[in-house]
Amino acid sequence: MPNIGLTKRDVARELARRYSTMSHDELDVLENILVPMKFQKGEKILVKGETCTHIYWIVKGLVRLFYHKNGKDVTEHMAVENHIVMSIESLFKEEPTALEIVALEPTVIYAMPRPLLEQVAMKSVNIQILYRKILEESLIESQIHADLLRFETAQDRYTKLVKRHPQLVLRAPLVYIASYLQMTPETLSRVRTSTLLENRK
Repeated sequence: MPNIGLTKRDVARELARRYSTMSHDELDVLENILVPMKFQKGEKILVKGETCTHIYWIVKGLVRLFYHKNGKDVTEHMAVENHIVMSIESLFKEEPTALEIVALEPTVIYAMPRPLLEQVAMKSVNIQILYRKILEESLIESQIHADLLRFETAQDRYTKLVKRHPQLVLRAPLVYIASYLQMTPETLSRVRTSTLLENRK
């Protein structure tokens, strides 16, 4: 995992490295639209009923995207450093979201306001590519998660999460991991124990 500094320029360079090659002028443009944000553990980044207007790039920390159903919180997504989080439906429909995003650790985010990102993307092919790849990545991640829940056993869900997102498994509270994988904490505990025993053989 690359070590990202906390300046706008560092973040612009990392976004370009990950999603699209850019000239110095394009980096200047991207840098100018980035909005630095800091959140304490437990602080809401996006609240139910608000309209999501930003794409959030996590520089430091861990965040959880969730919704309320039948009196419970259901974890929809979690993300750590060098990943994107947003309420994509709210962002594009420009409607209030039913989702919430909360920091599970002290978190530093650089946000890209959608209107400004689209405005500069109209003038730069490389920023347009960056924008498209960010959205593609978000949609693919959602599809992978949906398929995981539809087709995989509890054991395989956990094993694949460990393989794809090891930092989440190490850092996120077990109750949220269980919710994300749509299993009870008790089932997750059994699955983790079984996985550990298998790995020791």
